[in-house]
Amino acid sequence: MTLRVTFLGTSGAVPTVERAPSAIHVNREGESLLFDCGEGTQRQMMRFGTGFDVDHLFVTHLHGDHVLGIPGLVQSMDFNNRDAPLAIHGPPGSRRQLQSLVHAAGHDPSFPVRLNEVTADSVALAAEEYEVRTFETEHRTTSVGYALVEDDRKGRFDRQKAEEELGIPPGPAYGRLHEGETVELDDGRVIEPEQVVGEPRPGRTVVYTGDTRPVPATRRVAEGADLLIHDATFADEARDRAESTGHATAHEAGELAAEAGVRRLALTHVSSRYATDAERLEREARAVFDGHVVLPDDGHEIEVPFPDAD
Repeated sequence: MTLRVTFLGTSGAVPTVERAPSAIHVNREGESLLFDCGEGTQRQMMRFGTGFDVDHLFVTHLHGDHVLGIPGLVQSMDFNNRDAPLAIHGPPGSRRQLQSLVHAAGHDPSFPVRLNEVTADSVALAAEEYEVRTFETEHRTTSVGYALVEDDRKGRFDRQKAEEELGIPPGPAYGRLHEGETVELDDGRVIEPEQVVGEPRPGRTVVYTGDTRPVPATRRVAEGADLLIHDATFADEARDRAESTGHATAHEAGELAAEAGVRRLALTHVSSRYATDAERLEREARAVFDGHVVLPDDGHEIEVPFPDAD
């Protein structure tokens, strides 16, 4: 089952020659989700092949480098004869500003656009097999982070035990047992699902902080996450600057990832001051987090495997 994260924009505050402002695309089994929409996101979507077929846009906060791509994206969707609704989720108090962005330059989209204000520690989207949950972040304005959390999967069906030990003939009974039903065989024996089905297996979790200081809420929601995408605007030498502007250093992101026990850490929102030396951020995170660290460029893709995958 596909869970692919594409980094459309990884720059902090302003675009650079190499990096566009914040935008992250998630493809889950063909369903497209977009997290933040900085200037030029629609072009990045074309450049990196994600397409415009997005049903939900999740905005972390209303700073320009996270929302100025909304007018262009909405107009491009309209010009492409979109008729499917678009839901835009934003932090408390964001409805009026998001409405203005959707209707910028007097443009009224021909397809429905639903604006949904979310609060921290709530469910922004309850979908089949997963949820997108919100959590509190700490920036210079009202902000939230988002966590895509999949439901547990069914346990593995032990076909060998079913056939060889219990003598259950192959057929519909296997599917019914795997669905949790009790089955009575022709010889009168009753087979319970737990006899041939293992414990439920965890789904995947992807956490995106947006712009934030390292905070306990992120640590809680990212506990054991498969991928944590964390603000890493500054190197540790600029920790005072990070604190005063509501951002994190790569070192701090690495510390939080280690405390939360995440499997993989992606550093994003890279300040333009590191345009020629961004690798130092990766080195600083690696110094305190011995898991997998990546400093994605625009266009970088991460395939997120299941926790129990080989």
